[in-house]
Amino acid sequence: MEYCKRCVYPANAKPDIIFDEKGVCSGCRLIESRPSIDWKERERWLRELLEEYRRRTREKDRIYDCVIPVSGGKDSHYQTYLMKVVYGMNPLLVTYNHIFNTKLGIRNLTNLIKQFNCDSLRFTSNPETVRKLSRYALKKMGDATWHYHAGIMTFPIQAAVKYKIPLIVWGEEGFSELVGMHKQDDMVEFTKKKRQEHSMRGFEPEDIIEDELAIKEGITKQDLAPFFYPSEEEIAGMGLRGIYLSNYVNWNARKQTEFMIEKYGFETAQERDRTFNLYDKLDDMCANGVHDYLKYLKFGYGRATDDTSTEIRHRRMTREEGIEMVKKHDHVRPRDLDLYLSFIGITEKEFEGIIEHLRDTDIWGKQPNGKWIVKDSVVNHMNDPEVDEVRVPLDPNRKPFMRTKKSNYSRDSHLDENEYIYL
Repeated sequence: MEYCKRCVYPANAKPDIIFDEKGVCSGCRLIESRPSIDWKERERWLRELLEEYRRRTREKDRIYDCVIPVSGGKDSHYQTYLMKVVYGMNPLLVTYNHIFNTKLGIRNLTNLIKQFNCDSLRFTSNPETVRKLSRYALKKMGDATWHYHAGIMTFPIQAAVKYKIPLIVWGEEGFSELVGMHKQDDMVEFTKKKRQEHSMRGFEPEDIIEDELAIKEGITKQDLAPFFYPSEEEIAGMGLRGIYLSNYVNWNARKQTEFMIEKYGFETAQERDRTFNLYDKLDDMCANGVHDYLKYLKFGYGRATDDTSTEIRHRRMTREEGIEMVKKHDHVRPRDLDLYLSFIGITEKEFEGIIEHLRDTDIWGKQPNGKWIVKDSVVNHMNDPEVDEVRVPLDPNRKPFMRTKKSNYSRDSHLDENEYIYL
């Protein structure tokens, strides 16, 4: 397996990643290009764009200037801060509740609404619907949290159409940040096609209703209500537009999060099983657990690879330090796996059987005893040729992740091991 000579991403990273003649991946090159961008000009574009949408709100005597899809996480806080405090917008915060919530996530969502004094709309699927959908998606797509991605990428659009709010403000364009899918000058925006290919795994509710396995699971049209995308006529009729702030702001998630911690009370995790990052994916018990573990079982890399690569690109970690983090975290069995399997009603043996045919055999090899092993880890590529040639210098002011004071609300501020919090 080929690995990036600068960060730790493998050639099978998803979505597709590209390596140049120096062996450096497209994600690293995108971050490298950031200083050449005129961010003052980009900020002016954003300010003018937002003023236009505020003007439309006033002209039509409506209430909200934009929709912000939120989970309560670090990016939700920063998006809302920019829109409400910096640019004077009146946003409607919209959340799809996947019900795999942590106590920490609920506290941060509450903090977001209170700190910025915003109206909020939240859709909660009932537990039985989530149970059916998650079990179905795991079997059909190898994705335990399809309903989560489908919900957050669809329900805010439904809300925007219903309340006639023509602007949706997303945070970072994640695939560009991770693997450099788009160039910074592309100014990519949210589209139905982008949503379908990368968040819905190619499955729309209309497809699922007629699927034999979905019928067997008892999934109904009502179960899929928050995932139906508005019609092209509705979208075009109101000129609905979805922008990514990372096209206009020199996005640095860690720096932004530390500002939210110090100024607006965002709460961090205390420790993590599958990564060292204390800021990200705190609201969803499964995001850093089962969902990310599935990525590891399929492609041989996990959340620590993602987080390490980001830290290396921002000059806060050496590649050697990053490889040690990958070695420590990527393979770890998540604590929430037993809880998740109990929730959807399958055994670990059944879970392993589902994953069997999804493993990438370029990275995984099956032993005669039936055990799967990673054939070629990034650990084997610590001293590859050209690593030193493409190395970026460390930031002399780098520092550890901030950790907020441990809350008295729970024994563990990241994982509630007893139950999912549905509300």
